[in-house]
Amino acid sequence: MSDLLNRLKKLAKQANIELTDIQAEKLTGYVMMLDKWNKAYNLTSVRDPQQMLIRHILDSIVVSQYLEGERFIDVGTGPGLPGIPLAIMRPDHHFVLLDSLGKRVRFMKQVQHELGLHNIEPIQYRVEEYQPEKPFDGVISRAFASMKDMLSWCSHLVAEEQGYFYALKGQIHQEELDELADSGLKAPKKVISLSIPELNEQRHLVII
Repeated sequence: MSDLLNRLKKLAKQANIELTDIQAEKLTGYVMMLDKWNKAYNLTSVRDPQQMLIRHILDSIVVSQYLEGERFIDVGTGPGLPGIPLAIMRPDHHFVLLDSLGKRVRFMKQVQHELGLHNIEPIQYRVEEYQPEKPFDGVISRAFASMKDMLSWCSHLVAEEQGYFYALKGQIHQEELDELADSGLKAPKKVISLSIPELNEQRHLVII
């Protein structure tokens, strides 16, 4: 635990992200639970907890500063990524974590219980079948291969005038951005290049 904790604090400092001790402990606790459950449930292809810090935790929390609003839904969250790290960073905001697989939702409920995360709501649903009582301020996802699919399948989840889509992507291809315009969908407002310490791969946040 202490090795992971110290490493997380070092990585966060490199990324200019401020973490409280409580946030650092909960993020590290989440990694330890993910590592433990992964052996039986196959929740992520990343096996090394040290790599989880980079590819799952830092990769998620760098987005926190760009979120606008109070209620968010993470679609296709898997084991809670990026939703759980973002919820730890923003304890006063509410995050619905949507996934269609029961084993992932069971894991997230256990994380919620063990880490005392009162601002997450893991839900088992297919996105096209989930109807929220009121629209969200933001739809977040790193699960969609296509931003066109994200907008098409999730348009009923977000407040039409105020809400945003936050797509976490690797490389960005101009063709994918052009496809949104050609389909008559919302045009991206911002494409932000993200810097993840010790990750030599492109990461982008597309805000739509």
